[in-house]
Amino acid sequence: MTTSHLNGHAGGEGGGRGGDEEQHREMAVDCPGELGSRTLPVRRSAQLERIRQHQEDLRRRREEEGRQLDLNASLRLRKLSQNPHVGIDNPSFLQDSLGPQQPAPGGPQSQALLELEELLLSLKQVRGFLSDQQSQSDVELVLTLLSKSDFQSALRIHNAVAASMHQPSPPYPQSQQALPLAMEVRNLLQSNHSKEGVELLSLLSDTRLQSLLLAHDSVAEREMEPESQPLEGEMLTQWGGETVKIVRIEKAQDVPLGATVRNEMDSVIISRIVRGGAAERSGLLSEGDEILEINGIEIRGKDVNQVFDILADMHGLLTFVLIPSNQTKPPPVKETVVHVKAHFDYDPSDDPYVPCRELGLSFQKGDILHIISQADPNWWQAYRDGDEDNQPLAGLVPGKSFQQQREAMKQTIEEDKESEKPGKLWCAKKNKRKRKKLLYSQRNDDPEEEILTYEEMALYHQPANRKRPIALIGPNSCGQAELRQRLLNNQPERFAGAVPHTTRSRRDGEVHGRDYHFVSRQALEAELAAGKLIESGEFEKNLYGTSTDSVRQVINTGKICVLCLHTQALKVLRCSDLKPYIIFIAPPSQERLRTLLLKDNKNPKPEELRDIIEKAREMEQSCGHLFDAIIVNTDPDKAYAELLRLINKLDTEPQWVPCSWLR
Repeated sequence: MTTSHLNGHAGGEGGGRGGDEEQHREMAVDCPGELGSRTLPVRRSAQLERIRQHQEDLRRRREEEGRQLDLNASLRLRKLSQNPHVGIDNPSFLQDSLGPQQPAPGGPQSQALLELEELLLSLKQVRGFLSDQQSQSDVELVLTLLSKSDFQSALRIHNAVAASMHQPSPPYPQSQQALPLAMEVRNLLQSNHSKEGVELLSLLSDTRLQSLLLAHDSVAEREMEPESQPLEGEMLTQWGGETVKIVRIEKAQDVPLGATVRNEMDSVIISRIVRGGAAERSGLLSEGDEILEINGIEIRGKDVNQVFDILADMHGLLTFVLIPSNQTKPPPVKETVVHVKAHFDYDPSDDPYVPCRELGLSFQKGDILHIISQADPNWWQAYRDGDEDNQPLAGLVPGKSFQQQREAMKQTIEEDKESEKPGKLWCAKKNKRKRKKLLYSQRNDDPEEEILTYEEMALYHQPANRKRPIALIGPNSCGQAELRQRLLNNQPERFAGAVPHTTRSRRDGEVHGRDYHFVSRQALEAELAAGKLIESGEFEKNLYGTSTDSVRQVINTGKICVLCLHTQALKVLRCSDLKPYIIFIAPPSQERLRTLLLKDNKNPKPEELRDIIEKAREMEQSCGHLFDAIIVNTDPDKAYAELLRLINKLDTEPQWVPCSWLR
């Protein structure tokens, strides 16, 4: 099946056939607003002319059959047809039979009208030459009819209408400013004292002539008004026993039509109506309609690329002749716009399944998409957040269930390939310097990893008295701990850290609730089991942990809680009611990272630098969909300024958060 997109681009889709560039399912054909585009003249559709011609032929055939019936029913006319030489030859008609008809000297409008006296005289002459008594009686009957006053009145009306129909049309006015021109000439003649000038001045000063010119201008103004173009709309008509729909759509030069078409044998079928285009706004085109003609150009039998060439530079009023789809058109439903955050990267140029590649909408992990149509469950229509003005047509993105199905299939194929490989040696690398055993409550006991697609989002503006906690994420040696401490030291009245919990004994100088929350091991393990610890660990047989209650205590004071967390703690934090704002602190290039660490009197080895960068890549790969912002720490001062800017923005601008947080 070959298809096309009414969007000014030829495009392909591979349907289940993976990257077969020759197989295009849909193609979008549009009228792009480019230089050199022209408006095609709105001609009467040849298809419509054929429809009307067919109707006229049917009408003539019915009239002809009626005349034949009348002829066969007349006994006298049958006799006359058997004896064609009986009667009087009229010299006026002999001229027509001898050669081509010559126009009357005065033109068609000066043709003489049939007068009653001439008709009566002709009938009396005919009666004198008839030998058949029946024929003479018929002529006498006609003479009696012509003598009646009712018939004479009807004949006069006929002659008056005929005379009016043959009169020439009034000339097209040359100007609608006849009176102002006459007044201008009159003013110029004020200084002309010649005889002709005085006579013309007197004529132009006549109020009757001025009234006549004023009437002329009023009529000319109406006559010279441009003919109004037919408006948008549709009508149904019959052609050869088939119902066709004639649709007119007004399409501006800079507005795409917004429809895709496909080939089915010789037919060109509307495959998809795209949101944001002229077709969707008019509501006159439907999916499944067959296009017969556009602006008088026959479409049936053409492939989608030819359709693209025809429509590439059309704009203005477009007239479509369509065979309506047999599918029952569902009642219009106003779909609610759904806002989602993408949890995967998508490039339509690498997708063999996208129905129309040039309509595919690319996006990256973390982008906000506005889903405006889910009519096709496999391919949603969407806009990227912030690109609505630059993206006139909605783009196609994979539907959630479709994306999950093909990712699951891809994982199954990869697992099958792995199982076919020869035995491998799995090695575990131990970090001997690790002194803490971290325990994370992840609330996810499903052994199968969830396939990430989209997360429904909503705008949220934090209240002035309930600030969102800031979670800084990143590999070690990327500067997140230094940035956190800088915030706490520079603005202690605004920022604070959560007080951790511990099971160890209190030391001298330590204050409960300021340095630590000192609790029993049993109490801390109960907190861990209840999922209240964002992160926890064991050091020298003592448990440590950061509780959601500690973060909430900071928020209740009106301050902003700043946390440095591992990525595994994010799931617990996001499942709470704290609404965290998560910022990933990414390392710069390897050379720049080495320079920054040298300033801190650290001398990392090249493999250590590579490990840091690789760890950051893994974090972004596994948890990047959870990040609200990313700061690349190429310079500590610039990174701190950017961190403050992001935090300040939370007070002035609403942010996208998961809908589940607001329920």
